[in-house]
Amino acid sequence: MRVAGIGFRRAADISALRAALAAAGGLGELCALATTTDKAAAPVLARLARELGLPVLGIPPAALAGRATPTRSPRILARLATGSLAEAAALVAAGTGGRLLGPRALSPDRSATAAIATIAERVLP
Repeated sequence: MRVAGIGFRRAADISALRAALAAAGGLGELCALATTTDKAAAPVLARLARELGLPVLGIPPAALAGRATPTRSPRILARLATGSLAEAAALVAAGTGGRLLGPRALSPDRSATAAIATIAERVLP
């Protein structure tokens, strides 16, 4: 099982989210999408979740803070105290023993990011 962490700017459209997810290798075996609680209800993410038939998990910013990630965005570091929203959200949602398949991937327009983590044991609903 795998979970996708998703980060995106307000202006991101559905094609940017799809592109980032595809670039991260996340179109198969996904059981959920994860992002911060403030982005979890965004219409663009809700649309992607409906298309894929997946739940969206809202991760509290406090759960992301301090999470080590392979990549570092100064903007995300200042806002969430972690290097990558997508990577941190995927790792938190994957639970203990989860690991990233690779670093985050960006959409061509750089408005969305995605990272995929494997889940060691079923921790999601």
